[in-house]
Amino acid sequence: MASAANSNLNAVRETMDVLLEISRLLNTGLDMESLSICVRLCEQGINPEALSSVIKELRKASESLKASENSTN
Repeated sequence: MASAANSNLNAVRETMDVLLEISRLLNTGLDMESLSICVRLCEQGINPEALSSVIKELRKASESLKASENSTN
């Protein structure tokens, strides 16, 4: 029983490692935690394209906020 659980856990880790490597090759800028959250959201039925759009918009907003803070300092 414990061996099956360990095997499953190893498979999940290996899958996430592969996804992280693909993410890095595609230059997504996602770290392991962010990628894990995205995978879980997709598993819950969130549309991956919509999720991608939200991430892009959040990055733009963050960059804009940082730029405005830097210009006021």
